[in-house]
Amino acid sequence: MSFGPPPSVYTQSAVAADQARTRRRLRLLGGALAVVLIAALCVGVRLLSSAGDDGAPDDGRAAAVAQSPDEVRETAERASSSPEGREIIEHYEENLGKDPRYAPGTWATDKIVARGVANRVEGYKLTSDDDETAWKLELGGHLCATSRDVTADGRTAVVIQPPKGEAASDKGVCDQVVFLDLNTGKKLWQRKMPAADFAYVTNTGLTLTRGVVAVAWGRGSVAYDMRSGKQLWNSTTTSQCEDKGFAGGRALLALAACGEAPDTTYKVQKLDPRTGRTLWTYKVATGIDDVFLPSSDPPVLAVAAGDTMVTDLITLDGQGRHLATISLNGYDAKCGSRYAFSRFFGVVDACDGMVVGRTQAYIMSKENIAIGQPAGWIVAFDLKTGRTQGKFDGREFQAVVPVRMSGDDLLIYRAGADSLAPAALVRWNPRTDRETPYLLFQLPEDEAYELSDPEQTDIVVEKGRMFFAPRELERDEDKPKAKVLSLAGYASAGLKH
Repeated sequence: MSFGPPPSVYTQSAVAADQARTRRRLRLLGGALAVVLIAALCVGVRLLSSAGDDGAPDDGRAAAVAQSPDEVRETAERASSSPEGREIIEHYEENLGKDPRYAPGTWATDKIVARGVANRVEGYKLTSDDDETAWKLELGGHLCATSRDVTADGRTAVVIQPPKGEAASDKGVCDQVVFLDLNTGKKLWQRKMPAADFAYVTNTGLTLTRGVVAVAWGRGSVAYDMRSGKQLWNSTTTSQCEDKGFAGGRALLALAACGEAPDTTYKVQKLDPRTGRTLWTYKVATGIDDVFLPSSDPPVLAVAAGDTMVTDLITLDGQGRHLATISLNGYDAKCGSRYAFSRFFGVVDACDGMVVGRTQAYIMSKENIAIGQPAGWIVAFDLKTGRTQGKFDGREFQAVVPVRMSGDDLLIYRAGADSLAPAALVRWNPRTDRETPYLLFQLPEDEAYELSDPEQTDIVVEKGRMFFAPRELERDEDKPKAKVLSLAGYASAGLKH
């Protein structure tokens, strides 16, 4: 594998300090609360309650709209009648070497949960209690880029290095796009990106929008038709502006970086996905160190002004005109954050500490360590005005993370407190401030810290099931032959397959 070690900005000592702080906080909770809470919930170790398809429907506002197969999937979960559940999958990686094995990409459908690991994608069945592999797609080359996007009928794309035996000017180049069916594991098409000599794992990103797969790698970009794999358009950069990345989903936004650091300027453009034609351009103010695109429609920018961390959100209207600027002082949007993984892979369209809905952005707070107060909270900001419109508090010793929208409501993961208090997935209606529990569970104690950290782990909810998948797999040097947890999944006990 030619990636080499990532530039680690989240050091081992920092991780250890965070873990120690978390353990100190948990010990303060005391055993009495744990007994009462767990007994009341009737939750056994590693059991889960879930949003099941057989439960009562949510309110009409959260109902899913009908989508065509080529649209990027937007689903609404349904609450189950019972909170009790069960573990449905626990997959371990074996034979890990001394170097970390990167595992970018976790996707779920109603039939399969799939993982990207090193040079392959594997699908696991959800219809048995065993860790049963449904299919394995060998890619030939290592994964360079993945997208969280999945089409309504269960397809997604990845970018890989050239398969062995194929010539490449640089062994680390990433110049192949693969489009696959997650339900069957079938490769639908594979294409070599044009003029991609400077596409690497550190700068290559891809996204999906309706009927289109789009890839950008700094020096160029290309778009393909989903069904045929036919190239729709491409651009190679000869000017001082580079295609840094795309945000997809309901629309296609492009981020361009112009000039050399420290004088780089940025612009965001809405493109016609099938032609690449620019529909509008928003020029970001000077003095911005970095820009991310957490949402294409509505268009939302996360910017780092005079800092390496994101400092503000900028919201735009449908014509690319400025609506509001939201200060993130006290918040942790986790865009291009301190953790090495997110810097190592060229991702501009993911902010793990926030979710953008149709009219609001939901952003998690920084950790709060004050005794007797919530460990964190999520605030809803109106995209038109930038004003706050609601707040969801975590609990003492239990931080909260926004996961994704479910219709007009927000799905929130609430971390557990070891064996003292269960973790949960809940739905929050910001209009009524109503909280509906979907899943109640306890992660494996020795894995809970990493699995609950959205910077280190993919957290995916789909069709009443919740999955946790670490993005980096590394063996324990003290136990080099020990297996390493790669995927954990849970579902309602009454979920119908």
